[in-house]
Amino acid sequence: MRIKALVIRIIRQFVRDKRTLAMMFIAPLLILTLVNLVFSSNDYDPKIGVVSDQQMVVDKLKSSDKAFTVYQNRSEAHRDLKEEKLDAVLVVDFPSTTITLEGSNPTANEVSIMTIQKSMKTIPAKDIENTEVNSEIEYLHGSADMETFDYIGPFLIGFFIFFFVFLISGVSFLRERTTGTLERLLATPMRRWEMVVGYVLGFGIFTILQSAIIVSFAIYVLDIMMAGSLWLVILITLMLAITALSLGTLLSAFATNELQMIQFIPLVVVPQVFFSGLFTIETMADWLQPLSFIMPLTYGGEAIRDIMIQGDGWEEIYGNVLVLLGFSLLFMILNVLALKKHRRL
Repeated sequence: MRIKALVIRIIRQFVRDKRTLAMMFIAPLLILTLVNLVFSSNDYDPKIGVVSDQQMVVDKLKSSDKAFTVYQNRSEAHRDLKEEKLDAVLVVDFPSTTITLEGSNPTANEVSIMTIQKSMKTIPAKDIENTEVNSEIEYLHGSADMETFDYIGPFLIGFFIFFFVFLISGVSFLRERTTGTLERLLATPMRRWEMVVGYVLGFGIFTILQSAIIVSFAIYVLDIMMAGSLWLVILITLMLAITALSLGTLLSAFATNELQMIQFIPLVVVPQVFFSGLFTIETMADWLQPLSFIMPLTYGGEAIRDIMIQGDGWEEIYGNVLVLLGFSLLFMILNVLALKKHRRL
């Protein structure tokens, strides 16, 4: 009878806790659906610019694959390549051909080379002035030795910082409420916005140390590619950590215990993995791609990648910094409003 009573109590506890039920039954279905949508996506369609003074070659390449776009001169094609509007530029000047890859994405590099090689085979040998065609491959960013980890590493750095700061800050702020510390602070003349800013600054000190340690470990121990400034990478990771910190403290206002705080992970953190750029967004369904714009990790991961692989400076990444700052301010404002239920000022 005592075992029966215990079982009944646990069942009633689960039935009353709708969030736990959702985490057990709905969250796995949601994650499986996201995985299915991501990995059942279309093949990557490369964008290749072609420059040649032989009209026959241009016509053959255009008819063989829709990936090719004709340019009148090299400078225009390489400008679009630098702006990431193209994945590769093919310059055909028989008996030599030059392939310049953008280089940041190993998947795009591989698909571009395969597409070019396949299309070049459609040109009849009799139409080539010299059958001994020499192909040279150049890289705008990266190199032929670039590994997959060099590409996904910047996103992983951003993700781990975002995840752990979100979880630790949310649980810590929740503990302040459950232990009564928050109520005692609210009983003082301290205003809600002062409390939010204080927590952000307090945790911010440790996020600076965390960012510096993780970035330094990835670069100097794991030997990940680093073409830009270390300090800019630390700045971006710090901004990403502050965003996660403000979001974690915000969502903690809607949880009553640590388990409920963890239940936000499938809804908030997991989607960041799929839509931040860790997986190629261009291969996803068109209706899924806009979701990446509302993910803070999209802007943080993209900026870290551009610094570490492309060597971008402040002029190229300041927009991402402003977006992350905007996310942080929005979450902090919402956090101030969420504290109203504890005390009205």
